[in-house]
Amino acid sequence: MRRLPIHLGLLCTLLLATPAFAQSFAVPVARQEVVGMLMAVSARADDTLVDIARRYRIGQDEIVIANPAVDRWAPADGARVILPTAYILPRARREGLVLNVSEMRLYYYPEHIAGLADLVHTYSVSIGRQEFATPLGTARIVKKTKRPSWRPPQSIVAERASYGETLPSVVPPGPDNPLGELVMRLNLPGYLIHGTNKPYGVGMPVTHGCVRMYPEDMQALYSMVPVGTPVTIVDQPVKLGWLNGMLYIEVHPPFEPTIRHEGLTKRVTQLLRAEASKRRFELDRDALRMALELQDGVPIVIGRASKARAAANP
Repeated sequence: MRRLPIHLGLLCTLLLATPAFAQSFAVPVARQEVVGMLMAVSARADDTLVDIARRYRIGQDEIVIANPAVDRWAPADGARVILPTAYILPRARREGLVLNVSEMRLYYYPEHIAGLADLVHTYSVSIGRQEFATPLGTARIVKKTKRPSWRPPQSIVAERASYGETLPSVVPPGPDNPLGELVMRLNLPGYLIHGTNKPYGVGMPVTHGCVRMYPEDMQALYSMVPVGTPVTIVDQPVKLGWLNGMLYIEVHPPFEPTIRHEGLTKRVTQLLRAEASKRRFELDRDALRMALELQDGVPIVIGRASKARAAANP
């Protein structure tokens, strides 16, 4: 079974690259949980997948996983590159910031403004690598700072020392500051949402627990998010969502090896059973198997709403 792109089964091909690419969507109504649509671009002769990810502010791992047949560093001139820009919204309260660590993606739900449609903005981010995992749970933004100084934590000082590098006690604002130009501090000691001076690493689990963003995305988010905004951090490598009577699944490679194999299948089964208890649907098992095999972060149709009396048994 072929992957079915979002929105009327169409795959949109972008003819012109635009540096002002933003991902903001109207929040779906109840029982609608999928936003965006897949897009495709043609690689240029001097492109890498990392260049294309940067151009469209998609994470590096995100674009590589969605294009397994395309060489990361030397795609063929004119090669078709899928931009994974369709998303099932995480199962979390649609309020403030929601970070899905398995997806390495941040969602922002601004407060409702009377007379205007509610929006959700989404951004690729880097998160903590396995030994410095970004903590799950709830938090809030307690401080915002422009042109911050960086005081390297002891964990980073020790790590750099093992490479023979000595870090200063304070890195002043400027191009050498790894925090970039803007910082939002959480009420979790030592954890920040910040920009970066190395944007090509965004979208990978490479930090010591902080959330790292493209500078342009950080600038946009910083301007919108007030102090006090709630932050919900979840780990959902598998997401289910409905759109126009069709059930979609989005599968991301989990970080933990135990979840990557038998644990992932168990999690999917639990989610499908919970969904079947709420809404009858006909399950396409071939499509489900394909989604679990690909684990490419792209929403795939795996079922449709049913009028049958008996609930589906996944």
